[in-house]
Amino acid sequence: MADLDALDLAVLAALREHPRAGALELSRLLGVARATVTARIARLERSGIVTGYGPDVDVTAAGFGVQAFVTLEIAQGAIDAVRADLEAIPGVLEAHATTGSGDVLCRVAAASHEALQQVLVDLNRSPAVVRSTSVVALSQLVAWRTLPLLRSEAAAGAGRSGMRPARPGA
Repeated sequence: MADLDALDLAVLAALREHPRAGALELSRLLGVARATVTARIARLERSGIVTGYGPDVDVTAAGFGVQAFVTLEIAQGAIDAVRADLEAIPGVLEAHATTGSGDVLCRVAAASHEALQQVLVDLNRSPAVVRSTSVVALSQLVAWRTLPLLRSEAAAGAGRSGMRPARPGA
């Protein structure tokens, strides 16, 4: 694990809670110098922990409320071929090579059950796919999150010596 300390976690939490805030506003929220915030963000970016600042998109709100998880069993050695096939299907939100009875786990989204059926048909058209099994998601119980995991392993007490609570209204 990367050596994240409490200040790194505070910066990440502030970026998550205030994604449009600049370094000056973040420094006020965190009670540290703007240069400190800028340096921490730069280090988090260089290390690959912060990968971007694009908007989080709720696919359900965007009209793609039918989601499913699809397990693919693929032909031996066909991981690169299936990757290319999956990237060509717009409804595939993400795909992971896995262990267990299946080889690839995909998260897919569609505007309707009929559109989901078409995504499933498209997945099965790949010559690399031997078999697929799908499970429709009914609701999301825990949204994608990272801070609880990072907090669970962060160095306790490190990096917060210069932090002070921001003044109310500052």
